[in-house]
Amino acid sequence: MKKELINGIFAVGLSLYTSKTLILGDVHIGYEEAMNKQGVLIPRRQYAETISLLEQTFAELKAYNMPVEKVIINGDLKHEFGTISDTEWRNTLGILDFLAKQCKSIVLIKGNHDTILGPIANKRNVAVKEFEVVGDVFVCHGDYITDKAELKKAKILIIGHEHPSVVLRQGGRVEKYKCFLVGEWQKKSLIVMPSFNTVVEGTDVLKDDLLSPFLSDIGKFEVFVSGYGEILDFGSVNKLRQLE
Repeated sequence: MKKELINGIFAVGLSLYTSKTLILGDVHIGYEEAMNKQGVLIPRRQYAETISLLEQTFAELKAYNMPVEKVIINGDLKHEFGTISDTEWRNTLGILDFLAKQCKSIVLIKGNHDTILGPIANKRNVAVKEFEVVGDVFVCHGDYITDKAELKKAKILIIGHEHPSVVLRQGGRVEKYKCFLVGEWQKKSLIVMPSFNTVVEGTDVLKDDLLSPFLSDIGKFEVFVSGYGEILDFGSVNKLRQLE
């Protein structure tokens, strides 16, 4: 499933594709282990599910004849703030090894959970950056606003961090879906990516408080739900709020 969100930028599953570059973020490897430590007993299937989702994404890109030369992980590859758990060591390296077979280069954007990502990146000689520029697109995690000149020059901004999702209701049926948000920030086009975390859906942008300083009033943002085997345009946030 793919859909062009802005000229030359396509949503593919839970990722974005532009200029032979695949962008995904907020994988949060180690989330299940962190929950287990807090007494929340959930099965540890995240790594296998993440690899399966990546395989599906690359298969779709191949079918669409969309080659990948670079992969950008837009922040929060791992979950734990102050340590690297055994699960994170093993599984993040596994994901990096998988991606290395699919592309020529990998860039890790540092997210707010990535306080000690360096040792993992160094194991595979992968660059860790504050942001990455792809043509006129500026990619950053979105947990703070940088004053870099590259952001000012860019026409399109892509962020993660927010983990956007929407709750849809029909009669007594209630379902939550990951989604992309497309709007504007300071006259730039802005795309907010869903998380690539296979365990939780994310933040309900229709009701929950927003996390990113790039986002304040998102009422006019368009919602593109990733589900039903395709990317569906559900209209604006304001429109969906009126249906609540």
